[in-house]
Amino acid sequence: MAEISFDRLRHAYRPNPQKPEDFALREINHAFRDGGAYALLGPSGCGKTTLLNIISGLLEPSHGRLMFGGRDVTHLSTQDRNIAQVFQFPVVYDTMSVYENLAFPLRNRGVDPAEIDVKVRETLDMIGLSERAHRKARRLTADQKQKISLGRGLVRADVNAILFDEPLTVIDPHMKWELRSQLKKLHRRFGYTMIYVTHDQTEALTFADEVVVMYEGQVVQIGTPAELFERPMHTFVGYFIGSPGMNLMPVEVSGEIAHIGPHAVTLPGAARSLPAGRTDLGVRPEYTRISETGIPVQIRKVEDVGRHRIVRALLEGREIAALADESEPLPATPHVQFLPGGINLYANSWRVELGA
Repeated sequence: MAEISFDRLRHAYRPNPQKPEDFALREINHAFRDGGAYALLGPSGCGKTTLLNIISGLLEPSHGRLMFGGRDVTHLSTQDRNIAQVFQFPVVYDTMSVYENLAFPLRNRGVDPAEIDVKVRETLDMIGLSERAHRKARRLTADQKQKISLGRGLVRADVNAILFDEPLTVIDPHMKWELRSQLKKLHRRFGYTMIYVTHDQTEALTFADEVVVMYEGQVVQIGTPAELFERPMHTFVGYFIGSPGMNLMPVEVSGEIAHIGPHAVTLPGAARSLPAGRTDLGVRPEYTRISETGIPVQIRKVEDVGRHRIVRALLEGREIAALADESEPLPATPHVQFLPGGINLYANSWRVELGA
């Protein structure tokens, strides 16, 4: 296992990149701690697979360096990095038994047969396939085959990191939850450095200690699930994390007051400085209340989702969402209020710190 750090790392697929937009992966200067569980989260085309392939050695970055435990591995092969990777679709040897699939990478490295047997049996127990050890892999289900892919990484004692590239795509929803839970248990037990690529926020937030949110080739925030929810540093994080996502409303700011059209919202504090450009008020639906007083809104739709309802409303022509208890009556003349603890301010998409 190793700390994975990025030194001015960038990547462009086209020659002679000049502008930030020319890079599929914009500059990264971060470190993933040894033994951490990370998720790379973002929509298709945001750069997460590019970053994963650079870490694994399948792709060499056009700029910058990649370090494992302080050692420069930028130009090393995947084999020399001691990386295990689990891909979107299970990669197994169908004609081999489950046992032979797990033993194969150890035999290739010349490990003593007695040690191979101990490691394979231990790994079979970890991934819950001991009873199927001598069954041919082609007879297994998709989730069982994916467990074999995982086991091939776990069976090796020398891995620096285990990488997962959308590994649950072909797995049914119930098994997805089970496999994610199993990965978390294995991480807690053995402390492998794990990096998990997904576009699914539920997968990311339930798997990772820290989530790396990516947008248009850029890392916009690294944080715990709670940090991403409570303090989104970029409007994309606010929109992408949560269901529904954060309400974003263009505002004019004067001191501690944000103006939405003719209506005033008191901010938790004044912005220290606001650059020229667009300014938005950001409030999650969880901190948005439909009430008798406040800013008038028009309710367009109410969605009952079990424990609460999602109220869709128009505020100055812009759709917002609020959460309401199932038993909570909605006023005949609805207004909206924003709870102070949930108010964020953004300038040109980036969060602005508000003073006391």
